[in-house]
Amino acid sequence: MTTPTILTCAVTGGDDSVQRHPQVPVTPRQIATAAVDAAKAGAAIVHIHVRDPDTGKASMELDHYKEVVDRIRGASVDVVINLTTGPGGRFVPSLETTNGFDAGSNVRPPAERVRHIVELKPEICSLDMGSLNFGRGALVNTPAQIEQIAAGIMLAGVKPELEIFEPGHLALAQKMMAAGTIPQDSFLQFALGVPWGAPATAQMLSYFLGAMPHGALWSAFGVGRAEFSIVAQAHLMGGHTRVGLEDNFYLEKGLVASSNAQLVEKAAKIIRLLGGELATPKEARALLGLA
Repeated sequence: MTTPTILTCAVTGGDDSVQRHPQVPVTPRQIATAAVDAAKAGAAIVHIHVRDPDTGKASMELDHYKEVVDRIRGASVDVVINLTTGPGGRFVPSLETTNGFDAGSNVRPPAERVRHIVELKPEICSLDMGSLNFGRGALVNTPAQIEQIAAGIMLAGVKPELEIFEPGHLALAQKMMAAGTIPQDSFLQFALGVPWGAPATAQMLSYFLGAMPHGALWSAFGVGRAEFSIVAQAHLMGGHTRVGLEDNFYLEKGLVASSNAQLVEKAAKIIRLLGGELATPKEARALLGLA
């Protein structure tokens, strides 16, 4: 019997995209509703960022996370909640002053980046496994920062999903697994097609699969135009996958998706056309060791 495919939906992300794409959910109510709709469409996991309801920009406000989580947990649908720990690592250096920060930076101590995980205890949370050039600046995640965030995650009893943006991130993940800094059974998520990260190609995914720990549970997603090709590629190579408005706004070339649920429905169709089936939340928990 074929292992069912875990489909994650990343419903909003943290990029400054709301003005360009009004379908991106902003308020806690909108984010929770989008997550519930994605679950009804077939997503077993929903990956959550929060935003400032007034500006639409990324937020780290605990109350926003709590409202989203409470709304999802109170809904009449089962889904695995995955909260991000990514915000708080964006560094835009000043080009004129020594050790200066420019507009757009939001660097925070690791304790602030993991506070909502410790407080709300989702079943899963993301953990970025390294730094990456991004836009005008960089997403900064040094080993010392990662270790402190990981310690908070483990203290909360939450399963980490390791975000792998390039091969060095996987090497660091394996080193930390060997050292016991992060659990051996962490869920690996390969992020493909992010500018200046690993390309969204079958060759790159094959490299990751050859380099990762034997038997590790893994998923992959592609950003932008690569979203649905990586859905197919990940499924065919025996992994799990992700879609959502965090990663891509288009249902097909020239056609903007109206919702996260619409992206989930297309991914589900692709997986079923290839002979697969979606994992239910219960099946996803069993595969992830959460049950």
